[in-house]
Amino acid sequence: MASRLHRAACAAVLILAASAASAQNVRIAMIDPFSGPFANVGESELRHFQLAAEIINARGGVLGRKIEIIPFDNKSSPQDSVLQLKSAIDQGIRYITQGNGSNVAHALVDSVDKHNKRNPDQAVLYLNYAAVDPALTNEKCNFWHFRFDADADMKMSALTDVIVENKAYTKVYLLNQDYAFGQAVSRAGRAMLNKKRPDIEIVGDDLHPLGKVKDFAPYVSKIGASGAQAVITGNWGNDLALLIKASKDAGLKVDYYTYYGGIVGTPPAIGESGVGHVKQVSFWAPNVGTPHAAKMTTAYRDRYKGANDDYWFNGPVVVLELLAQAIEQAKSAEPLPVAKALENGKLTVDTGEVYMRAENHQLIQPLFISTFAKQDTKAVKYDNDKTGFGFRIDRKVEAKDTVMPTVCKMDRP
Repeated sequence: MASRLHRAACAAVLILAASAASAQNVRIAMIDPFSGPFANVGESELRHFQLAAEIINARGGVLGRKIEIIPFDNKSSPQDSVLQLKSAIDQGIRYITQGNGSNVAHALVDSVDKHNKRNPDQAVLYLNYAAVDPALTNEKCNFWHFRFDADADMKMSALTDVIVENKAYTKVYLLNQDYAFGQAVSRAGRAMLNKKRPDIEIVGDDLHPLGKVKDFAPYVSKIGASGAQAVITGNWGNDLALLIKASKDAGLKVDYYTYYGGIVGTPPAIGESGVGHVKQVSFWAPNVGTPHAAKMTTAYRDRYKGANDDYWFNGPVVVLELLAQAIEQAKSAEPLPVAKALENGKLTVDTGEVYMRAENHQLIQPLFISTFAKQDTKAVKYDNDKTGFGFRIDRKVEAKDTVMPTVCKMDRP
């Protein structure tokens, strides 16, 4: 009996010690889809964050503390995201990250703001790595929210610069998901094309339910009937993969200008027929041609050999490195001093210098236009999702050329 009691006591001590050690970590709640139609995207991005955290932890962490990424499944739902935020806060977590869905981002910004006003001593900082509705750093900007991806307007400006240079384009179709981000892509595409090439006719502008369409054949049929030579879409995840698959099945010969052509699951759907016809705008791609890009791509493949994806974006590295830098500068992991340090964050990454724009908490960084191509030994050294195809970098847009006006009027604590 005494022996059993002794073992039980030791086990309890070990559990308490592990709990205490975890509490000392800089814990970040990742509130994203880990079930449902976009689960593969959430799981891939979680792996990217875990790898980025492991790299920082291997060199000693921040202020001697490890970074810990804790997943919370929001099922792509704003309502579930708010519930998961509350669960994270109840567990004492002071940092959250999210990127899949600007509808979710809006709900989180509102909830974080309300919580922080009611509980200033338990403030939470929101690190948005990919939700890119421009409103989030304009009329809806918030001190407790930082965005690390270029917004939809910044990306559309780069995309339409390429589109208008092609004199063969006379008709363009817009097809997007019906929520904040997709609606922003539609507005920006129409406005920028009308301004830059008023002779281009917009022959379709459709919005479809997010994550609900199983067969995009009817949309592809409409695109074909319209005579469009190019399609602009902000679709991502399964919604883009199924769109490209339906287009391929129908033999539709159009050029797709995408925001997320390289996202997990999409390259296999693109296949041979998409070579030269699918383009994307992004702040990073595996074939940017730098040693760090090669290192991270190889590290990801070694770390996650059983995964069906590749290292396709560098956002988590930028998020966590800038966060670590801010914590070190603030000499504290408390969100308020960290946020003040993060406002002035600068970092040199493999694509050049990036910096946080203090007036609206929008990261300013270079953008790239790339085209889906066969893997080779030079321009497309790294493929996506083990397909033998990847994205060839065509153009770099310098960070200074991505800056856009903002109407943000931020209240600071």
